[in-house]
Amino acid sequence: MSALAEGTKAPDFSLPALDGATFSLSEALTRGPVALAFFKVSCPVCQYAFPFLERIHQAHAGLTFVGVSQNPQKETRAFNKEFGISFPTLLDDIKTYPVSNAYGLTNVPSIFWIDPSGRIEVSSVGWVKKEVEDVHRRAASLAHAAAKPLFTASEQIADFRAG
Repeated sequence: MSALAEGTKAPDFSLPALDGATFSLSEALTRGPVALAFFKVSCPVCQYAFPFLERIHQAHAGLTFVGVSQNPQKETRAFNKEFGISFPTLLDDIKTYPVSNAYGLTNVPSIFWIDPSGRIEVSSVGWVKKEVEDVHRRAASLAHAAAKPLFTASEQIADFRAG
């Protein structure tokens, strides 16, 4: 099974967040699109990718951007602190991974852009610069603004796709 494809209806879910709140996808979609980024703290590509995803979050206050951790709360908090992650982080059940499985995850990071109707518009597995830039452009369009460059000229960005 591979990650859900673009055009697929995103499975609804509710998960606990690190801050103790409960996040509901269907409720969040009433406010606009949602970007989901699934990860494991031990994943080197996630460690590489998440500071760039944080840039998207910081640049676009109107976007609901959430991480979905496949690790326990303590390890997830340490990851967020180490990599400077401030967007809300949800905790998938580490015994059965119901949300990760519902989204067909086989690898992390996996990033999904879900439109307000619940359709997946971006399904990105691994780290693909073009797909991350697409999420960035979509977030900028929410504010009717052009996306500023996500990467600096000195950053050598390579794609990492499991295969």
